[in-house]
Amino acid sequence: MVEFAGIGPGPFACMMLADMGADVVTLDRVGAKKSMKSVAGRGRKLIELDLKDRGAIAEVLDLLASADALIEGFRPGVMERLGLGPDVVLARNPKLVYGRMTGWGQEGPLANAAGHDINYISITGALAAIGTKEAPVPPLNLVGDFGGGALYLVVGVLAALLEAQKSGKGQVVDAAMCDGAASLMSFFFDMTTIGRWTEERNQNFLDGGAHFYGVYECACGHFISIGSIEPQFYALLRERAGLTDADFDAQMDRKAWPALKEKLKAVFKSKTREDWCRIMEGTDICFAPVLTMSEATQHPHMVARNVFIERHGVKQPAPAPRFSRTPSAVREPEAAEITAVTKAWKR
Repeated sequence: MVEFAGIGPGPFACMMLADMGADVVTLDRVGAKKSMKSVAGRGRKLIELDLKDRGAIAEVLDLLASADALIEGFRPGVMERLGLGPDVVLARNPKLVYGRMTGWGQEGPLANAAGHDINYISITGALAAIGTKEAPVPPLNLVGDFGGGALYLVVGVLAALLEAQKSGKGQVVDAAMCDGAASLMSFFFDMTTIGRWTEERNQNFLDGGAHFYGVYECACGHFISIGSIEPQFYALLRERAGLTDADFDAQMDRKAWPALKEKLKAVFKSKTREDWCRIMEGTDICFAPVLTMSEATQHPHMVARNVFIERHGVKQPAPAPRFSRTPSAVREPEAAEITAVTKAWKR
């Protein structure tokens, strides 16, 4: 696979593909230099070049002639102006899968406008549904860039590669973050249709409105999370937290939620996070401590599963998902391997 260097979801998608065994070559600007400490940049070979040099463009086309896939994250029209648009590239290599990662997509009124994750999820209904009663709260850039962007790009590219094996024909994969983020909202559109979801924040069972599904502060200032939705899990929560008050019988009464939430706040504030972990962790309450990134790397479950690894002195998430026969791994191209690719490029 050939990656045109960018930021955000494109590199993240290529990281996942490289972790799963793809041979990815990244084309970057002259002087970029590969950072071995980069998490999203791991597992790839790097070639530096000037895309404004017509000679370099001819060499890129030669490289793409034998590639399985291309991934780029420029604004619509940039690759075409460089002479590397789908029509040109697919004419040289009809079986190539041409992956395009953008925020707004390849066409539409906003296609050529600048934007970031927060904007792409704003027009999908996602951002309006996340936050406090007073205002939406950006959920980092997990929903647009990485969930709705990178992951949909990976799925699309892999699906197109499978299809190309049968048809012998490649195609363009238009992965837009606004498309993917909208797709991620499918469950909530379902819930709205059947009357189980309202568009007001903090009024629903998954958005912090319900007392049995949320985050609570402990006596130590740290937080814990509970998700006791099912009746049997809720009953266990009541048992372990000592919630004998009959008011807690009204689990699914929306009108009772605010008062019950206040009562639970007082209960959880009476003990430390460590205390609550001893009482609830590992049970069917659906409980977990709210950990920082550095704390997460030390949690016994994460340690037991080797969820985090250390690479070049940098602690980072290990490859996911896991395969039984062909395990994912962070592959570090050897210096000789990079040199060989560079020499082949120059030839």
